[in-house]
Order: sequence, then C-alpha cells, then structure tokens
Amino acid sequence: MKIAQVGEVVLRTPAKSVSQTDIETAAFQEFVDALLGTMEEANGVGIAAPQVFDERAVMIIASRPGPRYPNAPDMEPLVLINPKVIQSSEDTVKDWEGCLSVPGLRGFIRRATWVEIEYLQRDGTPATQRLDGFVARIFLHEFDHLIGKTWLDHIELNTDIMAESVWRKEIAGIDEPKSEIKNDDNR
Repeated sequence: MKIAQVGEVVLRTPAKSVSQTDIETAAFQEFVDALLGTMEEANGVGIAAPQVFDERAVMIIASRPGPRYPNAPDMEPLVLINPKVIQSSEDTVKDWEGCLSVPGLRGFIRRATWVEIEYLQRDGTPATQRLDGFVARIFLHEFDHLIGKTWLDHIELNTDIMAESVWRKEIAGIDEPKSEIKNDDNR
C-alpha cells in the first residue's frame, strides 16, 4: 500500500466510523492485514488508515524495537476501530516522534503520559484500555491521523524539528553504517 505524504488532503481529513457490518466483511479483514503489513514493511510502530488513502477510522499500534525506534517496548499489534479518548493524564512529557507520512524528520512533541481509550477490536467487540508511556504516545500520534492532524500540528518551537539523520546520530546515538564502494568490474 502506498503511504500518503504530508501535504496530501487525506491527512487533513477526519476519518469516518466503521460500521459493525463492515467490520465483519472479508474485505475489511483483508484491509487490516494489508495495513499491518504496510506498517511492518516500513518499520513503523503504528499506522492509521488515512495514511494509506483510506477514510475509515482504523489504526494499529505495535510497539517494538527496530531501526526507527531502537528502544521501544515490545507488544503484539493492536487493531483499534473507531477509537475514542475517554480520559488522559494532565501530566505531559515531550519526546521525539517520527511519522511514515512525514519522512526524514523528527519532532519533539508534548503528549499525555497515559490515556484511557475505548474502541472496537478487530472482531467488532467493544473494549476499553489504559495505555501508558511510549504506547500512549503511539496511540495519540495515530489518533491524530484519524482527526486530520499530524505531529507537525503539535510543534511548540521550530527548534523542535530535526532531520531524521541528525536525530539518529545526536539523540538516539546510532551511528549510520558507512557505505562500501562496490567494484563490480573487478578493477
């Protein structure tokens, strides 16, 4: 699936609720599988349907360590349909976020430290849950996509934006591998 890039109208358009009837279709379940595959292929820890040009209120959060978030906690992917925030902490913390739809940049974004949510599970069953720390941050980031926002809407200072390559080196302490010059003609 193609990932929408910042500036595309779909990322500014609020998502539409998914009906119980739609959730039960094979086409919807195949879409969720494809959405998960797209997120994993892009090394993301979350993705929302509008990011793949789909107007439905569906998102997946799946924290795990990887190249984009080497210190992320590990969790099984969680599909959230028609999610809503019930309550969030008054306490906030700023931390760095990236986005599959805003490639090459990171933002130092203020988010609630925990969030209590309600949503429909993949089978349409209602659920409520409290998410904390980095997982709450992922949820709030993906939820923004369902309400027509990106992390860029939360920037407090222009110095809170950094190139991904600089963030990896200066903040995450990840040295980029040196490229090797390959000589295919054996000279």
